[in-house]
Amino acid sequence: MKLLITGGAGFIGAHVLHHFCKTYPEYEIYCLDSLSYAAQYEHIEELEAQESFNFIKADLNDAELVHQLFIGIGFTHIIHLAAESHVDNSISDPLLFACTNVMGTLNLLEAARTHWKTGEDHLFYHISTDEVFGALGATGQFNESTAYDPRSPYSASKASSDHFVRAYHHTYGLPVVISNCSNNYGPFQHDEKLIPTVIRSIVNSEPIPIYGDGSNVRDWLFVEDHVAAIDRIFHSGKVGETYCIGGDAERSNLELVHLLIECADEVLGNPKGHSEPLISFVTDRKGHDFRYAIDHAHLTKSLGWTPSTDLKEGLLQTVAWYCEKYS
Repeated sequence: MKLLITGGAGFIGAHVLHHFCKTYPEYEIYCLDSLSYAAQYEHIEELEAQESFNFIKADLNDAELVHQLFIGIGFTHIIHLAAESHVDNSISDPLLFACTNVMGTLNLLEAARTHWKTGEDHLFYHISTDEVFGALGATGQFNESTAYDPRSPYSASKASSDHFVRAYHHTYGLPVVISNCSNNYGPFQHDEKLIPTVIRSIVNSEPIPIYGDGSNVRDWLFVEDHVAAIDRIFHSGKVGETYCIGGDAERSNLELVHLLIECADEVLGNPKGHSEPLISFVTDRKGHDFRYAIDHAHLTKSLGWTPSTDLKEGLLQTVAWYCEKYS
């Protein structure tokens, strides 16, 4: 197996790389990353010591280079994580998200279609988000049959890439699987995201910014649980299938911040509630989806995966890692 993992220097990608390099040393693993602002190469640098690990600095928007890599290396399997992912940035620069998330995916699909032959052992695993489904009201959950209804340039770009992946399966017979996950959290996440922002604010005794009134709800998935699901889907998923991956941990943003404050004050040795006065409400994000929640019953029933990390347990691990980083 010659496994290409795109976006491997990103948050989720770095965890996937560490897991696959440790668990499957017999695989040839290639990390392709453009090392954009959100990539953090230091999180995967230690893998360079492993004979099976190879790093390629490249941009998926360079279609000719992608084809040359397929010719020269002969990738047999792909886990495609590379994407622009910050919703706020997509609002200010939607064209960048279209280029990276749509055209980058299309370039990769076209290279796989061109160089993979029918009947050979191949898989194109495309990793997506629950945001493609739009927003939920107070009840209900997303599942594999939920209609797409993206509301931000980010989610629209991911929805488009999902559709292209399915189109290549149905039109050309490309062997694909797709997963849509809820909000990830854990070590290695870029500073711009909500949880690192809150922890950094607590460590520095600065205002904790919360959009609107903090009532927007997200389902939180510990990144290591996500990696376990990715492993299960990659090795045992059915070609052509979609799998929804959820964390069974719905919280409003305000509830999450209170829990983060509890965890951070515990880790930092502060009195209980010490950081509560730092909470500060700011102007809401444009088009802010009210609620996301995922039903992972299909994945659980078909492949036996369930999330195993309690939200507070995962947040304590995450807070401890960031407190060391920011101290």
